[in-house]
Amino acid sequence: MSRTRTAAALGLAAAGVLSVASATATATASTAAAPSPRPAAGSTTVTPAGHAFTAALSGKATLKAGSVTVTCSVSVSTGTVPAAPGNHNPAGPVSSPITPPTYSSCTASIPGVTPTVTTSGAWSVSMQHGSPITAVMTVPAGGLVLKTTGLANCTVTTAPSGPANVSGTWTNGAPPSLTFTNATVPVSVTGGFGCPTSATTSTFNAVYKVTDTTDPAQQITVGP
Repeated sequence: MSRTRTAAALGLAAAGVLSVASATATATASTAAAPSPRPAAGSTTVTPAGHAFTAALSGKATLKAGSVTVTCSVSVSTGTVPAAPGNHNPAGPVSSPITPPTYSSCTASIPGVTPTVTTSGAWSVSMQHGSPITAVMTVPAGGLVLKTTGLANCTVTTAPSGPANVSGTWTNGAPPSLTFTNATVPVSVTGGFGCPTSATTSTFNAVYKVTDTTDPAQQITVGP
């Protein structure tokens, strides 16, 4: 199922998904020490098992493409904690399916552009207990496609070559929060004049507050 949101809003369009950060690192030292192996992941338990939740934007989400900034004040996604015993992993993260996030009430610093965003596919978020608790949102291949019309006619496709992971952190609390800080996602951009066709990644900043909708008196919690 797909969702379409139009707004100078999803100038998300022009920015979030069409950020521009390309970086190429080249290793030159042949005598550099081999990287140390990563420590084994610890256990993770997400509770309450089987409860539904809603993640709603707290404050504003900002997305940046070069000197252009897009700010959105509404974004929502829903999901479900896996039922027991799937809510516990003795050696790694616990993953929950979520609906494709929607974005609205957005403004862009570029006038004369009307964006349309369509999201689709199987999205998910996984939690790994630790210090900090890490979170990874998985965007399916082509899971967000945005088109802009007006002064710039562009098409931006996220995760163009396959599913992409967007890194964030989780904080337990009342309510708990899911934070993405300068998170990156691969994109491809096509279009004519004004379209950043050389962009290969976008950046995303947002804080979501998470509510247990099965029992609002409880909190979704990530533990060992």
